[in-house]
Amino acid sequence: MNDCSDMSSYMSRCQSCRVESGCFMVYERNNYMGQQFFMRRGEYNDMQSMRSMGMMFDNIRSCRMIPYHRGQFRMKIYERENFGGQSYELMDDCDNIQDRYRMSDCQSCNVMDGHWLMYEQPQYRGRMMYMRPGEYRNFREMMSGQRFMSMRRITDMC
Repeated sequence: MNDCSDMSSYMSRCQSCRVESGCFMVYERNNYMGQQFFMRRGEYNDMQSMRSMGMMFDNIRSCRMIPYHRGQFRMKIYERENFGGQSYELMDDCDNIQDRYRMSDCQSCNVMDGHWLMYEQPQYRGRMMYMRPGEYRNFREMMSGQRFMSMRRITDMC
């Protein structure tokens, strides 16, 4: 029903789950660390089926509930770390920053409104990261060199 930073206090392994309401981000390590996977209402019966949907780890260690956001969505993305280089403000999904903005890389951002998912590849593919309102100054430090090429708003009530 809410965030859980360490699932091992409840069970030794979590390899399936059912999301009855809301949206959650699940993580491969404790304390919301490591690779992430977005889950909306539904059944996730086994790790094999979750792998086919893009989850690249075999055990859920922590989870974070994503609050529903009413209102506009705004995020400013920057080509370089510490808000440097080209910048663009987004208010809707972007399936490829290279095609839309001629921007080869996104290394920092400021999420002003709403909750977003950022993906390492165009067309919302590859590893993802949940971004809630706040400043993110250096993706390379945060995610071991990961870069983001597409981003999507979390708009439904799940």
